[in-house]
Amino acid sequence: MTYSEQLKPWCIVRDIPNQENIVVKRFRRRDDAVAYLQVLKQSARDIAFQIIFK
Repeated sequence: MTYSEQLKPWCIVRDIPNQENIVVKRFRRRDDAVAYLQVLKQSARDIAFQIIFK
């Protein structure tokens, strides 16, 4: 894990069946990740996203 990734531990990942998760965006604060996740869910309703702490 790089230093810049360590500075942004909250990630939004896209769930893909039979594969690993893809990191969509990284955030420093959980609140920012939650707000961005709401926008993603409104624009892409049929795609599953999750917030994780890495």
